[in-house]
Amino acid sequence: QIHVVESGGGLVQAGGSLRLSCEPSDHIVSTYNMAWFRQAPGKEREFVAGSAALGAKTDYADSVKGRFTVSRGYTERVLYLQMNTLKPEDTATYYCAAGSALFATLSDAAAYAIWGQGTQVTVSS
Repeated sequence: QIHVVESGGGLVQAGGSLRLSCEPSDHIVSTYNMAWFRQAPGKEREFVAGSAALGAKTDYADSVKGRFTVSRGYTERVLYLQMNTLKPEDTATYYCAAGSALFATLSDAAAYAIWGQGTQVTVSS
């Protein structure tokens, strides 16, 4: 069974940066759409950023545009999320997701069948 593992979370002050990584267990995931979602305590899970298979396109939530950058290394099949100018409201558990429905909307959580366990990001004010 294919799985993904997130890393790179931590505690950072407001204005700081973090880089999250998501590594799949199988190279075939490099041909899948992949995305980052997050969930804060007491809130629903929300889309953060996504990358279509083979880097065809990317998409971002309005709240992170201009601050976060999603990328993937094709040979390494790893998904990254570079987070700059972090704000306290970015505090959440960040989840990596992968899905083989290539024509699905990147921000649609239902399009992803593979989910990681999450990595905690805490931004202090």
